[in-house]
Amino acid sequence: MSKIAVMGDYDSIYGFSALGLDIFPVTDKEEGGALLHRLVGSNYQVIYMTEQLGEILSADREEYAEQVFPAIILIPGVFGNTGEGIQKVKDSVEKAVGSDILFGDT
Repeated sequence: MSKIAVMGDYDSIYGFSALGLDIFPVTDKEEGGALLHRLVGSNYQVIYMTEQLGEILSADREEYAEQVFPAIILIPGVFGNTGEGIQKVKDSVEKAVGSDILFGDT
């Protein structure tokens, strides 16, 4: 069975534990970077990360950007949403289907 992790501030991620996902409360760069590398080494297939933490760990995320696994997916949190998560999903869908799914080709 695939392992799924959720990283971010506690208030934003605690509800994911009810879904059976492994939660990892973290907010600072050093701890977050070390945790991300540990999760990748522990064979997590999907790592959800709050946008706020994703912004802090952008350099760490880039190390895994070209790999199939783990899929690092940004999600909105309670604090500091940047819109990067939805933009990444939109870009991926646009790349896959060849057009903007919200506005069509302009």
